[in-house]
Amino acid sequence: MAAILQSLGRTVIAGLVILILLVLIASSVSGVAPAMGHAWGAFFMRWLHVLSGVMWIGLLWYFNFVQIPSMPKIPDEQKPAIGKVIAPTALFWFRYAALSTVITGLLLAWMNGYLAAALGLQVPFHAIGIGMWLALVMAFNVWFIIWPNQKKALGIVTVEADEKAKAARMAMLTSRFNTMLSIPMLYMMVAQQNAGL
Repeated sequence: MAAILQSLGRTVIAGLVILILLVLIASSVSGVAPAMGHAWGAFFMRWLHVLSGVMWIGLLWYFNFVQIPSMPKIPDEQKPAIGKVIAPTALFWFRYAALSTVITGLLLAWMNGYLAAALGLQVPFHAIGIGMWLALVMAFNVWFIIWPNQKKALGIVTVEADEKAKAARMAMLTSRFNTMLSIPMLYMMVAQQNAGL
């Protein structure tokens, strides 16, 4: 077991194997196998969307609830470990989780036939539409405000010290803005199918 858990790749593969085994066991016990039609494809896309969203918003909240408040408490000689190793890796997964969440969400809405209605905020798809627009604004912020400024703040792009400080502040404020938007965004996403609006 330790050999599996010491490798992230093997851990993820093991999680997928457990998922497949659980589906096979549940199907054999119930006598009902998943029908591999459009409904299953839409469900699978929703699962990928939720998986991506958990990664994206989980990292957003990690940055805002853990990393940003902890940075002033870290001794200066230890800060390069965050700025040169942890933050760039976390930001990689953060950016691509945002992208994956948007792509899977748009595909899911298209597969279910409500993409245009949701983006047009038409009833009865206005809740999911509001959530989609909030997520699109957040994803834009990730790629076009947070990431370019983080590259400066982390020294990936060389800039003067005052510009580096301004970039760090802009990245932090935009990340906080996204944290603020994540609360109504998540509510709207869940409200659509649970009569919350």
